[in-house]
Amino acid sequence: MTLMEKLTILADSAKYDASCSSSGSKRKNNNGLGNAAFWGICHSFANDGRCISLLKILMTNCCMYDCKYCVNRKSNNVARAIFTPEEVCEITINFYKRNYIEGLFLSSAIIKNPNYTMEKLIETIYLLRNKYKFNGYIHAKAIPGASDYLIKKLGSLVDRLSTNIELPTDDSLKMLAPDKKSKEISNSMLTIRNNISSKFAPAGSSTQMIIGATKDSDYTIMKKSNDMYHTYHLKRVFYSAYVPINNDKLLPSISMPPLLRENRLYQADWLLRYYKFNVNELFDNNTSFNYLVDPKTDWALRHLEYFPKEINKASYNELIRIPGIGLKSAKKIISARKVFTIDFKDLTKMGINIKKAKYFITCNNKYFQNINYLNKELITSNLINNKNTIQLSLFD
Repeated sequence: MTLMEKLTILADSAKYDASCSSSGSKRKNNNGLGNAAFWGICHSFANDGRCISLLKILMTNCCMYDCKYCVNRKSNNVARAIFTPEEVCEITINFYKRNYIEGLFLSSAIIKNPNYTMEKLIETIYLLRNKYKFNGYIHAKAIPGASDYLIKKLGSLVDRLSTNIELPTDDSLKMLAPDKKSKEISNSMLTIRNNISSKFAPAGSSTQMIIGATKDSDYTIMKKSNDMYHTYHLKRVFYSAYVPINNDKLLPSISMPPLLRENRLYQADWLLRYYKFNVNELFDNNTSFNYLVDPKTDWALRHLEYFPKEINKASYNELIRIPGIGLKSAKKIISARKVFTIDFKDLTKMGINIKKAKYFITCNNKYFQNINYLNKELITSNLINNKNTIQLSLFD
């Protein structure tokens, strides 16, 4: 099998892993190749939000596990391949020199056992760093069940080291991935958390959960994410919509991945981390989101007693809870009203999503164009029917 044939197989096998964010490292170029300082990482995102700036491959897709949802499960009849460490180095260096990539995302199926797989990952990245003098960004996946010694060794070579939680509950993991042990996954994540430093995975750790392969509710998923952020000090939890690629009686019968649900979970995740919401607030005794609107708008519609907010008086924490107003926008409002009294036309100039915010605010104690009602059904209908409505931005 040629190197390009292996690349075709192992790049395709890696595409279902969403957690390959490449920010947060300060590794500098010391007379070698590449640079993972902030200015050396170039991001490119696909339409679904996945980062595509890294060479994203598996060491091998020859797996000893039989996870029901995975294309690489041992019972699947798919083309298999294994890279040697030298082959991974050759591809990475050649792609970097051609300016195709700025770094490497390297994971692997489990071959022989977790320790053997980790040793191959370590051998590969050690060659890249020391023989080829590659100082670019590297994100690797730790293999649950591998020894702490190997996890620490790998973490000393990479910028980000992460472990996939896969599914939100132990019961779901036992049902769809019986070879994987939740205790081994949590131990791996704890080892990474306890060793993160300027010399060990300086860009931190992340994880991924598959969404829609089980009956776990949005509340269960967000509760798990919130717990992991606090327990493991993660940089990100990535949500990957289940792709129906296998036939199994334990898997849901769907024709398309639940991408809208994935998007709502990302938006809710942002609210937890940056907008000072807690999980129970986002659900209010519900177990799933209203997918017709973003989670912040859904929360506001369920709590109209808190609105309208006067733009010229509301605190920063009150502003960021208004639909259509993001973190940067709230700061602009706070800054601008020190100089002048803000009106609706000023909000438009600041980039506020007036089509959404107008139902929840006043300026100078006046509603937008005499909108003087707070009716949940009417507002919801208007927002859904407004084709120009912009959902909550992950980056504002």
